[in-house]
Amino acid sequence: MNSYQDKVAHYSELFNKINKRYNSISILRLLSVFLCLFLLFYYIKTNEILYVAFAFLSFVGFVFLMRIHSRLSFQKQITTALLKINENEISFLKREKLPFENGIEFNDFHHPYAYDLDIFGEHSLFQNLNRTATFIGKKTLANQLLTQFSNEIILENQEAISELKSKIDWRQDFLALATVSNDTKNSYDSIMYWKSFQNNSLPKVLIALSLIMPTLFFGLLIAYLITSKTILLSYLTYVFIANMIVLGKSLKRIQSEIAQADNVDKIIKQYSLLVRKIETEKFQSKKLIDLQQQLLFKNTAASAHLKQLSELFSRMDTISNFVTAIAFNGTFLFNLHVLRALLKWKENYSDEIEKWINIIGEFEALNSLANLAYNNPDFVFPEINSEYKIGFKDLGHPLLNPLTRVGNDTHFYPESFMILTGSNMSGKSTFLRSLGVNMVLSGIGSVVCASEANIHPLPVLVSMRLSDSLADSESYFFAEIKHLKQIMDALEDKPAFVLLDEILRGTNSDDKRNGTIEVVKKIIAKKAIGAIATHDIEVCLTTNEYPDILTNQCFEVEIQNNELHFDYKLRNGICKNKSATFLMKKMGVI
Repeated sequence: MNSYQDKVAHYSELFNKINKRYNSISILRLLSVFLCLFLLFYYIKTNEILYVAFAFLSFVGFVFLMRIHSRLSFQKQITTALLKINENEISFLKREKLPFENGIEFNDFHHPYAYDLDIFGEHSLFQNLNRTATFIGKKTLANQLLTQFSNEIILENQEAISELKSKIDWRQDFLALATVSNDTKNSYDSIMYWKSFQNNSLPKVLIALSLIMPTLFFGLLIAYLITSKTILLSYLTYVFIANMIVLGKSLKRIQSEIAQADNVDKIIKQYSLLVRKIETEKFQSKKLIDLQQQLLFKNTAASAHLKQLSELFSRMDTISNFVTAIAFNGTFLFNLHVLRALLKWKENYSDEIEKWINIIGEFEALNSLANLAYNNPDFVFPEINSEYKIGFKDLGHPLLNPLTRVGNDTHFYPESFMILTGSNMSGKSTFLRSLGVNMVLSGIGSVVCASEANIHPLPVLVSMRLSDSLADSESYFFAEIKHLKQIMDALEDKPAFVLLDEILRGTNSDDKRNGTIEVVKKIIAKKAIGAIATHDIEVCLTTNEYPDILTNQCFEVEIQNNELHFDYKLRNGICKNKSATFLMKKMGVI
């Protein structure tokens, strides 16, 4: 946290300096305008050519100050973003608030674990991890949290995240650039729509006219300036009108190219800056170097191609300005020339633009995971094996307060499946979620909440939280049966890490117990690894039939000074103590 506090102090001081310069330039810019007008007034009054010269110099000074003002404005935006980034991290680490998007739009109730493990939504894993500011970054991080990578990709990600962990200044600069872009899903969709909207090239006649008509116009203009023949002005007028007719013929085509492209030029410009940030950094890890090399196309940096596209869209915006559109197009068919350049750009680079934007998203997702590693120096990268061994030392849930979080040692070898018992509130569900969330994190190359970890990455299948689906006229029980069927079907393809919490709660106790035992038997027959939490002691006796596969573990509760005491420590064996009756008596329920 100290590093973030130091950065807040640094960026606060820097912001004040930039703001002072910004305000000073604003005043000077205003004064230069007044000076220019004042000098022009005196020229009109005195007819002294010297006043015109000084007025021109004043105007040049205004243009120069405008450029400085624009640069300072951008620096001010970036510094404000950096200040906010570090203030958010301090608030997050103090557990005061979660100022990050929660990704609820990515929630999938049919996914094997997204809903059960609180991957998305308020106080979710995504919200705690998310340090993205573009739509593609958010989408990439969400997709990664729903995917389990191959061992090779996991190891590459571990190396990349480890490198990015130490590049805190670079990560924050990247996030600040992404933040000021104000990127949205609509902006991203507009770019993808434009990229996929393949039109035929312009007719050859139209291309010829775009060259001939402006040449004719300026030829007549030069001829008039040389000869002063007024008839040439009439010809100029006819050519001007003809140019507007040519523009009118191509207006629909121009509008189709820039449809849904509001502010796209600004977004693409920010994409260009983000890509440039990647291109100019020196990386060591294989993954980051590979991503960086993909940004070179036709011996030119992708940032240059994106900058060119941004400028083309910006120029095309002049079509919406009535006065500018008439002046520019009546003389030299400006927007038609821009359209030709835009279509040429699309022909050359449209197949690459999605890849370049996806690389931005990939870096944002990796930066988010690097931020998790930086904020939690006690978390570790798991060792990866291919022997179906899964074990953790000091396993905890990464979202719990580290000051009160209780770690547990657990392993799934030689026995591969755990039957977990314990009274209500003893920590069973939290432990199952800790297993699930850390398996998800390990499956994408992230650090995990443990002091040691050895993982065989597996698909994660979870049944922990279900609700009645009134829209589908579906009972809780039937929804759970369907979910269990989904797990069984997934196990037909390959082994997985399975977590079940008090299944079959919608039926009577005998049916529930017998059903649970049969589910356990079928799951272990399919070589699943994992755990099931239950209150039925008879389910625990199944370990007698499968001593090499099943193991009993429990969380106990103690009554100390007439109060329930939970230590949340995992123990061997079957839970012996009960808390429900004691708690109901204490609260006067019975």
